[in-house]
Amino acid sequence: MTLRFENKIVIVTGAAGDIGRATAQRFAAGGAKLVLVDFDEKALIQSQLSIEKAGAACISVQADVTDEQQVASYVRVARETYGAVHILFNNAGIESESCDISECDVADYDRVMAVNVRGVLLGMKYAVPEMRAAGGGSIVNTASVAGLSGVGALASYSASKFAVIGLTRSVAIQQAPHNVRINAVCPAAMAGRMMNSIEARMMPDDPATAHSLVEETIPMGRYAQPADVASMVTYLCSEEAAFLTGGTYTVDGGVTA
Repeated sequence: MTLRFENKIVIVTGAAGDIGRATAQRFAAGGAKLVLVDFDEKALIQSQLSIEKAGAACISVQADVTDEQQVASYVRVARETYGAVHILFNNAGIESESCDISECDVADYDRVMAVNVRGVLLGMKYAVPEMRAAGGGSIVNTASVAGLSGVGALASYSASKFAVIGLTRSVAIQQAPHNVRINAVCPAAMAGRMMNSIEARMMPDDPATAHSLVEETIPMGRYAQPADVASMVTYLCSEEAAFLTGGTYTVDGGVTA
């Protein structure tokens, strides 16, 4: 069997979450060596154990992606441990509160922008030089369909994901001559912790009905699964996608069709 990521060094941020863990497992199955990054150390260790159990090389680094020194450190650890950095899945992200703009908590906005935008920028800032030194590489940033069209109740979150797409496109142009490809993946509603939280805010007394209402907006009639996103991310980082950069790729069951 051909291993698409044999001898590739892959960093995954947000690796303790649903998408991060599923994608790390997919990279590991392809032969990659993994560096897992997350703020939640306990859950991060569980992700690492799941990778090691499958027989793949893996280390974890607890880090705050909004802190420049900690981002520089996780990239440095990847290079010092494995000798290079070839792929970054810039995936760490959080949701915002649901609110009318007149009641928006500016501290919540700042927190969301710090994790979802500053974290992505810093990841690219420190990973790109390593990739250029290695002769090229691939970065996938996690955006959202909320970065393609507005979401009335989640203005801060939506703004952050529009910003991720802007960063993706701009840095992709900048780095294309250096063989560093940068793309964004845009999931719609996905089964897991984040949507559970949003559903509970939508209808605190009946989150199951909130789930059904969101599901009805998806032409394929179901939420995305973490594996759906993992498939797209690993494709974009593979040699099969060698001419793809600066793109935004939806994993949305037809929501944006």
